[in-house]
Amino acid sequence: MRTQVAIIGAGPAGLLLGQLLHTSGIEAVIIEQRSADYVLGRIRAGVLEQVTMDLLEKAGVSARAHAQGLPHDGIELLFKGARHRIDLHALSGGSRVTVYGQTEVTHDLMDARAAAGLTTVYEAANVRVHDFDGSQPRVTWEKDGQAHELRCDFIAGCDGYHGVCRASVPEGALKTYERVYPFGWLGVLADVPPVSHELIYANTERGFALCSMRSTTRSRYYLQVPDTDKVENWSIEQFWAELANRLDPEAREHLVTGPALEMSIAPLRSFVAEPMRFGRLFLAGDAAHIVPPTGAKGLNLAASDVGYLWNAFADHYGDKSNAGIDTYSDRCLRRVWRAERFSWWFTSLMHRFPDTGEFGQKMQEAELDYLIHSRAASTALAENYVGLPMDFGA
Repeated sequence: MRTQVAIIGAGPAGLLLGQLLHTSGIEAVIIEQRSADYVLGRIRAGVLEQVTMDLLEKAGVSARAHAQGLPHDGIELLFKGARHRIDLHALSGGSRVTVYGQTEVTHDLMDARAAAGLTTVYEAANVRVHDFDGSQPRVTWEKDGQAHELRCDFIAGCDGYHGVCRASVPEGALKTYERVYPFGWLGVLADVPPVSHELIYANTERGFALCSMRSTTRSRYYLQVPDTDKVENWSIEQFWAELANRLDPEAREHLVTGPALEMSIAPLRSFVAEPMRFGRLFLAGDAAHIVPPTGAKGLNLAASDVGYLWNAFADHYGDKSNAGIDTYSDRCLRRVWRAERFSWWFTSLMHRFPDTGEFGQKMQEAELDYLIHSRAASTALAENYVGLPMDFGA
């Protein structure tokens, strides 16, 4: 087999890249170690920046997101028992975010790829990338007892934090930066109406809480828990009781409880690998960086990586220019580190750290008080939350 771009990973990053390349007439084959059902079954983020919505539109897969997504013009910060609204739309100059689950994004991209008759190989075992430091890279894998090889011009590593692409980079060619947080998020997905029509981020003496949603009838809630905690330690009744304890009286009154569709604990970390290009191998999304979910940047950063990579390949094949390829890593990392900074700051502001005690709590409350009363501080939060623009300039 031969193609122009081999994409490793059929998550939203790989699928979005494949669809964007298709709109530019560039051939791509996607190779995924898991089944399609497994990929669709992963419960992930649900807040999309305008940049991401624009890329979905360019890929021709935005119709359902526009029809069913929930545009949000603000968020609420809860501390000292009271909620305060940050007007994202007004403060950012008219931008907003859209609540639309990552599972739905993946579904839309899968449907579009199938409708176009494009090749995706699922359940590929022992995937390996080869010769990406030369002019003829290739990918090998096994499926149904048969060995397969795909020759290509470029390899896009969209295979996540534990994927083969970053692991295949020669030792010494990669530098990593990491911060592991001393807590995780205990999350519950439930078919109950949201407690509020906008997201609530709560800073309390009992720890952080987030009230989010996937639709007007499906809610996503999170509690900060120690990094040593286990989901088996929690019943759904205990979860709802603790969430109520971290909310203000009005939100508590509107909280509707019910059975959990999914309940899990996610660790929090900040991670960046530099650079993001190695010859003809390009890393994108979680293969290159992880952000704590507080700032809702994970999927959006993956989408912007893909946007840069799509433009780079389009310039290479259409204009015979390698400028986008040569600047891919620098452009991505500039945006990545800004998002990492915001996610780290917002996480540090909203969570209770075990070593800061009452003094740390008071410092957070003082900063939050300044944040809601300073238009400059609120504007900085809003601009980062809705997403910084992509730079396609030289």
